[in-house]
Amino acid sequence: MLLPLGISLVILLLNLKQNSRRSSIGVLVFLWTFSTGLVAEVLWKWIEYPWERINASQASTADAIVVLSSGGRHPAPGGANVMEWNDPDRFFAGIKLFQEQKASKLFFTGGANPYKDRMKLEGDLYKEEAISLGIPSEAIFTTDLVFNTAQEALEIKRHFSERNSSSEILLVTSAFHMQRAKRQFERQGFIVHPFPVDFQTSKKSNWRNPINWLPNASSLSRSSVALREFLGRAIYRSW
Repeated sequence: MLLPLGISLVILLLNLKQNSRRSSIGVLVFLWTFSTGLVAEVLWKWIEYPWERINASQASTADAIVVLSSGGRHPAPGGANVMEWNDPDRFFAGIKLFQEQKASKLFFTGGANPYKDRMKLEGDLYKEEAISLGIPSEAIFTTDLVFNTAQEALEIKRHFSERNSSSEILLVTSAFHMQRAKRQFERQGFIVHPFPVDFQTSKKSNWRNPINWLPNASSLSRSSVALREFLGRAIYRSW
């Protein structure tokens, strides 16, 4: 309810009886603004700053590679129980880092959505996929069930002894999520080397494209995701 669509609906509901033209125009302008590609792009540039994509060969070496859950797999309709990808960037980045011998351990977190039907944990699915790609099973570790970034950091911490509380990790997550995730792992005593992936902005932006000034549902969704991450940073104190 703190995102553009929710705020707009609340304002409209509060003004149903008043039939205020000013409020209606204000809501229209507000929604139009966050529904344009231009505004969505600016928000995403901001939320992904200062991260840049690098090659796995350029990454630092560490004690472990930690790949955070992303909701990257889902069960497709039908009786075959086939799991399809949403976005494999985090998974394949972790695999590539391991193949480049950047660490001897590869961790996948066991993320799940508490509001969806329970299925195999994402970490377990990733482990099976990694083994099928030739990664040795003894080098792969998974966590118990986690619902958020703070729990992911705590679960990874449990796998390291107190003597190694300042272990170095290569943290793999989406660029927009990296700032918040990095802070959580640092609070658990880790030395974090960020490896951001899944960038939603391009190297060059086409600001002159007139379509970027027109409202559309996709841009509203992108703006909302970026604003949600800002809220997450505020709640996690992760600026």
